[in-house]
Amino acid sequence: MFSQKYIVLCAGHHNNRVRACDVHGCGAFNSKRGNGLHKAVDLVCDDYGIVNAPFSGNLAGPVSRKDPAGNQYDGVKLLSDVHCVKLFNIRPYRYIGPVAQGEALGYLLPLQERFSGITSHLQLQKCDGTDPSPFI
Repeated sequence: MFSQKYIVLCAGHHNNRVRACDVHGCGAFNSKRGNGLHKAVDLVCDDYGIVNAPFSGNLAGPVSRKDPAGNQYDGVKLLSDVHCVKLFNIRPYRYIGPVAQGEALGYLLPLQERFSGITSHLQLQKCDGTDPSPFI
Protein backbone atom coordinates (compact mmCIF):
# COMPACT_ATOMS: atom_id res chain seq x y z
CA MET A 1 0.00 0.00 0.00
CA PHE A 2 1.27 3.45 -0.88
CA SER A 3 1.93 6.09 1.74
CA GLN A 4 -0.43 9.06 1.40
CA LYS A 5 2.40 11.35 0.36
CA TYR A 6 2.82 9.34 -2.87
CA ILE A 7 -0.77 9.66 -4.09
CA VAL A 8 -1.00 12.25 -6.86
CA LEU A 9 -4.54 13.62 -6.64
CA CYS A 10 -4.68 14.97 -10.20
CA ALA A 11 -3.94 12.44 -12.92
CA GLY A 12 -1.35 13.54 -15.45
CA HIS A 13 0.67 15.46 -12.86
CA HIS A 14 3.89 14.26 -11.25
CA ASN A 15 3.18 15.83 -7.87
CA ASN A 16 0.53 17.70 -5.89
CA ARG A 17 1.40 21.30 -6.69
CA VAL A 18 -0.37 24.00 -4.68
CA ARG A 19 -1.90 26.70 -6.88
CA ALA A 20 0.29 29.80 -6.90
CA CYS A 21 -1.24 33.26 -6.74
CA ASP A 22 -3.18 34.40 -9.79
CA VAL A 23 -5.64 37.23 -10.45
CA HIS A 24 -8.26 35.40 -8.35
CA GLY A 25 -6.15 34.68 -5.26
CA CYS A 26 -3.69 32.14 -3.86
CA GLY A 27 -4.19 28.43 -3.26
CA ALA A 28 -2.26 27.85 -0.03
CA PHE A 29 -3.98 27.05 3.27
CA ASN A 30 -4.78 30.24 5.24
CA SER A 31 -4.23 32.50 2.20
CA LYS A 32 -6.14 35.78 2.45
CA ARG A 33 -9.51 35.58 0.67
CA GLY A 34 -11.51 38.77 0.77
CA ASN A 35 -12.10 39.46 4.45
CA GLY A 36 -11.27 35.89 5.51
CA LEU A 37 -8.79 33.08 5.14
CA HIS A 38 -8.78 30.17 2.69
CA LYS A 39 -9.38 27.07 4.85
CA ALA A 40 -8.45 24.64 2.07
CA VAL A 41 -5.61 23.87 -0.33
CA ASP A 42 -5.98 24.34 -4.10
CA LEU A 43 -4.08 21.78 -6.19
CA VAL A 44 -3.26 22.47 -9.82
CA CYS A 45 -5.21 20.15 -12.14
CA ASP A 46 -6.10 20.04 -15.81
CA ASP A 47 -9.66 20.78 -16.91
CA TYR A 48 -11.54 17.47 -17.10
CA GLY A 49 -8.51 15.68 -15.57
CA ILE A 50 -9.12 12.61 -13.40
CA VAL A 51 -9.13 13.24 -9.64
CA ASN A 52 -7.89 10.43 -7.37
CA ALA A 53 -8.82 9.61 -3.75
CA PRO A 54 -6.28 10.87 -1.17
CA PHE A 55 -7.06 7.93 1.17
CA SER A 56 -9.29 4.87 1.39
CA GLY A 57 -12.75 5.46 2.80
CA ASN A 58 -16.39 5.94 1.90
CA LEU A 59 -17.98 8.59 -0.26
CA ALA A 60 -20.58 10.34 1.89
CA GLY A 61 -22.63 12.29 -0.62
CA PRO A 62 -22.49 15.53 -2.56
CA VAL A 63 -21.25 18.80 -1.05
CA SER A 64 -21.56 22.36 -2.24
CA ARG A 65 -20.64 25.81 -1.07
CA LYS A 66 -21.18 29.37 -2.26
CA ASP A 67 -18.67 32.19 -2.21
CA PRO A 68 -19.64 35.76 -1.23
CA ALA A 69 -20.26 36.58 -4.91
CA GLY A 70 -22.82 33.76 -5.12
CA ASN A 71 -20.75 31.33 -7.21
CA GLN A 72 -21.54 27.73 -6.34
CA TYR A 73 -18.91 25.00 -6.11
CA ASP A 74 -19.83 21.32 -6.13
CA GLY A 75 -17.97 18.22 -5.07
CA VAL A 76 -18.04 15.16 -2.85
CA LYS A 77 -17.25 14.23 0.76
CA LEU A 78 -14.84 11.39 1.58
CA LEU A 79 -14.80 9.83 5.07
CA SER A 80 -12.66 7.24 6.83
CA ASP A 81 -12.40 6.22 10.47
CA VAL A 82 -9.72 8.91 10.89
CA HIS A 83 -10.21 11.55 8.17
CA CYS A 84 -12.92 13.64 6.54
CA VAL A 85 -12.34 15.79 3.47
CA LYS A 86 -14.41 17.63 0.90
CA LEU A 87 -13.15 17.82 -2.67
CA PHE A 88 -14.57 20.73 -4.68
CA ASN A 89 -14.57 21.64 -8.37
CA ILE A 90 -15.06 18.01 -9.38
CA ARG A 91 -17.81 15.98 -10.97
CA PRO A 92 -17.66 12.66 -9.12
CA TYR A 93 -18.47 9.39 -10.86
CA ARG A 94 -20.63 8.52 -7.85
CA TYR A 95 -21.52 10.07 -4.49
CA ILE A 96 -21.72 7.06 -2.17
CA GLY A 97 -19.83 3.85 -1.53
CA PRO A 98 -16.33 2.65 -0.71
CA VAL A 99 -13.20 3.91 -2.51
CA ALA A 100 -9.57 2.84 -2.33
CA GLN A 101 -6.68 5.26 -1.94
CA GLY A 102 -5.64 6.40 -5.43
CA GLU A 103 -8.93 5.33 -7.05
CA ALA A 104 -10.41 7.70 -9.63
CA LEU A 105 -13.22 9.73 -7.99
CA GLY A 106 -14.30 11.87 -10.92
CA TYR A 107 -13.00 14.68 -13.12
CA LEU A 108 -12.13 18.33 -12.65
CA LEU A 109 -14.71 20.88 -13.72
CA PRO A 110 -13.33 23.82 -15.73
CA LEU A 111 -13.22 27.18 -13.94
CA GLN A 112 -12.16 29.41 -16.86
CA GLU A 113 -15.75 30.03 -17.98
CA ARG A 114 -16.55 31.83 -14.71
CA PHE A 115 -13.09 33.08 -13.72
CA SER A 116 -10.98 34.19 -16.67
CA GLY A 117 -7.28 33.81 -15.90
CA ILE A 118 -7.67 31.45 -12.94
CA THR A 119 -5.41 28.41 -12.63
CA SER A 120 -7.56 25.28 -12.93
CA HIS A 121 -7.55 23.49 -9.59
CA LEU A 122 -9.04 20.95 -7.22
CA GLN A 123 -9.96 22.34 -3.80
CA LEU A 124 -9.16 20.00 -0.90
CA GLN A 125 -10.77 20.95 2.41
CA LYS A 126 -10.79 19.04 5.70
CA CYS A 127 -14.27 18.85 7.21
CA ASP A 128 -13.08 20.44 10.47
CA GLY A 129 -11.34 23.37 8.72
CA THR A 130 -7.81 22.31 9.68
CA ASP A 131 -4.89 22.19 7.24
CA PRO A 132 -5.27 19.38 4.65
CA SER A 133 -1.58 19.61 3.63
CA PRO A 134 -0.72 16.16 5.13
CA PHE A 135 -2.69 14.64 2.21
CA ILE A 136 -0.51 16.29 -0.39
